[in-house]
Amino acid sequence: MKALLVGTILGLFVVGGCGGTFVEQAGECLAEQGVMAGEVTTNSVILQGRLTGGIDEVTGDVLGCAGVGRFEVLRSLKTGDSFYTKWIKANEANDFIVKVKVDGLEAGKRYWYRLEYGKDRKSTKKTMHATFETLGGKDDDSEKSFVVVTGMNYSKFHNPKSGYKGDDRLLGYPALVAMMSGDSFRTELPDFFVGTGDNVYFDKPPMATTQQQIRGKYHEQFVQQRFVKLFANVPTYWEKDDHDHRYNDCDNSSDRPPSSELGIATFKEQLPVTDPEDDDAVTYRTHRISKHLQIWLVEGRDYRSDNDIPDGPDKTLWGAKQIAWLKSTLTESDATFKILISPTPMVGPDDAYKKDNHTNNGGFQYEGKAFFKWLKDSGVQAENFYIICGDRHWQYHSVHPSGIEEFSCGALVDANSRIGRKPGDKKSTDPDALIKQPYCMQKPSGGFLHVTVNKDKASFTFYDEKNNIFYACGKDAVD
Repeated sequence: MKALLVGTILGLFVVGGCGGTFVEQAGECLAEQGVMAGEVTTNSVILQGRLTGGIDEVTGDVLGCAGVGRFEVLRSLKTGDSFYTKWIKANEANDFIVKVKVDGLEAGKRYWYRLEYGKDRKSTKKTMHATFETLGGKDDDSEKSFVVVTGMNYSKFHNPKSGYKGDDRLLGYPALVAMMSGDSFRTELPDFFVGTGDNVYFDKPPMATTQQQIRGKYHEQFVQQRFVKLFANVPTYWEKDDHDHRYNDCDNSSDRPPSSELGIATFKEQLPVTDPEDDDAVTYRTHRISKHLQIWLVEGRDYRSDNDIPDGPDKTLWGAKQIAWLKSTLTESDATFKILISPTPMVGPDDAYKKDNHTNNGGFQYEGKAFFKWLKDSGVQAENFYIICGDRHWQYHSVHPSGIEEFSCGALVDANSRIGRKPGDKKSTDPDALIKQPYCMQKPSGGFLHVTVNKDKASFTFYDEKNNIFYACGKDAVD
């Protein structure tokens, strides 16, 4: 069952401001950033909203509003059958965010929800309805689709000289409209959205090093009305990468702000990734979407060794515990298609000078090669296994000499895209052209990857931000 567009959550289109549109009503709690559903499973979801109070005239930040909130979850719009989550205090300590994990849901069922909020329980109002569908799990035989993005660079998009010039700029990224509009190949909304990291950029102007500055990066991003509308209709899964952890190609070693601890904590605070009541929740996880699809979302920053130490068996990007979990869950899965979604590339090729990922010389190649060998030896590689990666600013489809295939979703924003390194490029990680590349983007362009999976085939389609297809590839299921 697919969702129909339920409209913009708040319908507030009054005053233009820092990357979005706002209502000016002094002293009143608003919900200008809309609501978001994340980490949908067969029986649970994390719901999130933020109480806001207009725009700070000095910093341009979306101010918070102290108050309370809870979610109404509806089993049926027609009958109004619903239940409420507990009341949650929104205050400065939690950045005025109302977030809760909802358990006890039915598998494969569409739900609607809305945030009830106000300064106190006596004076509340509700957002318009948003929607999500729980996963059907291993008994769901239906076709599933999702979109994957990276590089949502707000600073470059809104740069008055080199950024987007359209009159609709304040609404946000045009690619988000393309995700919702469909075409002759894609007529319905995706079942879910995956942000692979670089969801915000701490190290792009204005630089963010303090907690409030970092929070502001999320505020300006997700107050844009195209995000509000998309996330009212499509649930989300999130990873983080370097720019939304600390800074470009970061590890955990330097004293340069922001700290690794602050980046980790703010990621969990600002996005519906982990249960807010579980302080020990990890951000690597797997989800059985259907009988034919299981995805793995990995954590590439929290457990890594220092980038500059020599590569070898003692250097790790994932950490031993995550690697053991990854191998165990991949082996246990009987999904028709297994897709690993990584914040960084594993096949590439990438720039030769970097030391940030599994493709880079002097980076983490040893671990990457060991994992690829394990995929072959364990038999997982032969079980319709594919990699999707973010981080790189160009779209590509590459095939490693071992046969592992990788699809890079490319940057969401035109102004953040570039031409990539190709096999045989002496400035690449593959100067001898050992990697085969059926597709690599020919000119800089923003866009996204759309994936459809059914019992017979996994289809990978690259779009630009205007909804044009750049490349499509179908991979038949192999018994």
